[in-house]
Amino acid sequence: MSDTFVDSGSVPIAIRDFGGSGQPLLLLHGAGGNLAQMATLAEHLRPTYRVVTVDLRGHGRSGDGPWRWDDVLADLAAVTDHLRLTSPAVVGVSLGGMLATLWAQRHPECPGVVSFDGNPPLNRPDQLAGLDPEQAETELAKLRAVFDGMAAMLAEPLTAEQVAAMRAGQRAMAQRYGATPDDWVAAFERNLVPGDDGRSQLRPAPDLTRQLRDAMDSLDLMPAYRDARCPLLLVLATEDLPEQQPFHSLYEAYRKVTADRLATVDNPSLRVRHLAGASHAMVAERPQELATLITDFLSPQD
Repeated sequence: MSDTFVDSGSVPIAIRDFGGSGQPLLLLHGAGGNLAQMATLAEHLRPTYRVVTVDLRGHGRSGDGPWRWDDVLADLAAVTDHLRLTSPAVVGVSLGGMLATLWAQRHPECPGVVSFDGNPPLNRPDQLAGLDPEQAETELAKLRAVFDGMAAMLAEPLTAEQVAAMRAGQRAMAQRYGATPDDWVAAFERNLVPGDDGRSQLRPAPDLTRQLRDAMDSLDLMPAYRDARCPLLLVLATEDLPEQQPFHSLYEAYRKVTADRLATVDNPSLRVRHLAGASHAMVAERPQELATLITDFLSPQD
């Protein structure tokens, strides 16, 4: 299945159209990912929907451009216009879920939006009510240091040996989730840009990664949850990722505060589901179950 490119007016956007005559559905990946990471879920949805996956700007094979929410939403609108998709449903994971929610806020005619754990990341003490403030700030500083270290490492050009180790890591991750290792390697390589010196660079580039972190850290989706007038389903993780476990108390408190805030939203268009046993990697963990959840939610109700 080949990629095509859509001119959004500011950057070229790579897309993959899975075809079909069903209801159109845009499928959006998370930060640091690309459309290839959504292929398994897309295949599960393909019998019912015309699924279109997208490389968000700065990811995969799409062009580079500043990360502003309005501009990225305009990219998605350009894709729907180019393909003549009439009122597509929108489904996203993590960053893609945040975009899907913003789309719901702006498109009351949308037949439905599903966000898989698409809330802003943990980064502020006010997201951790119930914890001792001093302890919360200390643990947040440690968490930020971990993220800063990862960002710094990924910003550096990669040697052939490092790329080989990352490929092996992707194969191991695929096996953990019962997925096809070659597919995970292909998704990893889609964000890899070979250099003339034999080293490679991962996308998104360091500048865009900083913009992304700032944009997500400053985003408050509660107004969108209140304002949405199309059916909106938010599916939340209930378990830690392995790398989150050293910060379990932080993530547990964040999940509770998020649930409490959502409980105050009075909007019949919004449904919230806490998916038992699922982590932030739920799309990799349980793609068939999530495809069924999407289909049930988007199906017309009697």
